[in-house]
Amino acid sequence: MTVTVEETRTRFNDGRRIVLDENERLLNSVDSVQWDRTGELITSARSVFVIGNGRSGLAIQMAAMRLMHLGLRVHVAGEVTAPAVGSGDVLIAVSGSGTTASVIGAADTARKVGASVVAVTTAAESPLAQRADEILVLPAADKQDHSAAITAQYAGSLFEQSVILAFDALFQALWSSEDQTAERLWERHANIG
Repeated sequence: MTVTVEETRTRFNDGRRIVLDENERLLNSVDSVQWDRTGELITSARSVFVIGNGRSGLAIQMAAMRLMHLGLRVHVAGEVTAPAVGSGDVLIAVSGSGTTASVIGAADTARKVGASVVAVTTAAESPLAQRADEILVLPAADKQDHSAAITAQYAGSLFEQSVILAFDALFQALWSSEDQTAERLWERHANIG
């Protein structure tokens, strides 16, 4: 079966529309007051730690990079250079289902030593959410939900995309409230590697 260029464009346009429409709907439904509170929690923390597995982990690592560009002390939990989490720190724990064992374990450890926990999840009543000081619900489908009732996208795609976009929006809000130029942020960009 040969696919024409026009058919490929049409298919891509359909895919693009699904991704854009679903993310717009989701991001317009989040509680902006909770995100503002989280921004205050993050910027007042001694250090910020992030954790997530798979694509969720990659998405929160992208957010961590932007927070570092703001001049915050940020660490990816589990990396060899990450120090111990402690009192005055905040852990941003990401799990769509809110049941990922390693993420829940990190939240337990953080709470035990007096750190704050921000849960980013689709499930407000999940084990991860129950351990959190702040719960950021991104109303996407869990990756095991194949019903297409919430999203037409595969697995946890909408959740992972919304993690990136919501944290980019938070970064933008924090940056515009700081007295830092783009040039100042650029000085913190990685320059080796």
